[in-house]
Amino acid sequence: MTGTTARDVAYDVLRAVRADDAYANLLLPRMIERAGLAPADAALATELTYGTLRRQGTYDAVVAAAADRPVAEIDPQVLDALRLGVHQLMSTRIASHAAVNETVQQVRTSAGRPAAGFANAVLRRVSRDTPGQWLARIEQSARSDDERLSLRTAHPVWIIRALRRALAAEDRKDELDALLQADNAAPHVTMAALPGLIALPDGAPRTPYSPFGFVPGSGDPEPLIRASGGRLRVQDEGSQLAALALTRALPVTAGERWLDLCAGPGGKTAILAAEALAHGARLEANEPVPARAGLVRRALAAVPLDVPVSEEDGRLRAASGGYDRILVDAPCTGLGALRRRPEARWRKTPADVPALTALQTDLLTAALDAVRPGGVVAYVTCSPHLAETAGVVAEVTRTFGDRVAELDARAVVQAVSRTRLDLAVPASGSGRAQLWPHRHGTDAMAITLLRRVR
Repeated sequence: MTGTTARDVAYDVLRAVRADDAYANLLLPRMIERAGLAPADAALATELTYGTLRRQGTYDAVVAAAADRPVAEIDPQVLDALRLGVHQLMSTRIASHAAVNETVQQVRTSAGRPAAGFANAVLRRVSRDTPGQWLARIEQSARSDDERLSLRTAHPVWIIRALRRALAAEDRKDELDALLQADNAAPHVTMAALPGLIALPDGAPRTPYSPFGFVPGSGDPEPLIRASGGRLRVQDEGSQLAALALTRALPVTAGERWLDLCAGPGGKTAILAAEALAHGARLEANEPVPARAGLVRRALAAVPLDVPVSEEDGRLRAASGGYDRILVDAPCTGLGALRRRPEARWRKTPADVPALTALQTDLLTAALDAVRPGGVVAYVTCSPHLAETAGVVAEVTRTFGDRVAELDARAVVQAVSRTRLDLAVPASGSGRAQLWPHRHGTDAMAITLLRRVR
């Protein structure tokens, strides 16, 4: 791909995300490597890709106004380029003439000369006014305060309402604006040094909470990962804490049997394996999607522990029972990781929630059936949506009655953390630990600990 520019890479990723449901966080690094981009160009490609995806809803409204037609009537390839061009005009320091000319050239190459003329007219119209003027213009079309907030912050209305309810459950509704802003900010890279297997790099700044989290230096962390044999790995600090909540909930007895029921892509599994190795426990992992199961095996290669990885339906995998600890890192809407996977906000709809909560309920039920009396299940979602957190746990605990008791996950996470976390108590009185991007700088990870009593 000699001669490929940062804009070309960003455009190709945007097209793949739209046309093939690709995940930008998986595809972009491969595209950058194939293009042989220098570090500065790689950084530009990353900013262009993620910035465009994060604010896609806002940019679509601007494009529709500038083109005087709904975006559904614009050729998808052209729309991808226009989104990228509008991002450059509204949210970067790239010169307007460069943003317009380069975008028009992309359209000419992918869709032909007439489409390029259309793109040129749209982008020149956008470039004539300031970003503030465009935001004011599109907000005038809003039919409600939530629609206005949606256009301004590039979050679908249903997500805004779900996040508001989740914050209100902690009596923190006034933090909504801060949360939405945090979702639109590029997250800092955080890494983990697998506990007991490798020391933190000399001089590396520590993350505030995880006992083995650190912040790498500037540049690509991949050389650091390769040099460590995978024992240093990129991982959100909230993910690190979620894995530790299970292993540190109660003292470990040698010989315990653990299961990571929904293991892909393997970040938490690697921490569980390192902890199991340190405490003489056995770990098994399960991931039903073959490609993700491959990622789990790759993550586990860094830990000298034999961890079998099965590829079964999690609702059936745990049927053998007899486990002492089970992690249910359940499939969810991903509303807690919109900083890292911005396309998720445009892919998910409210209609996805009932099927997800039904699956989450089944998985948590299966895990509690499979854990022995005295054992612990950690139910984790990378979503603060109350239906996926409080709702699922309430449904399952009603079913199990006095056979299950909820532990204080907040106390466990506080005990693990290097510094004090601001963890609000839900109005329900639940022991759930809810992390937040705006408050903790982590993904919005929800952690519930349930102990099988009998």
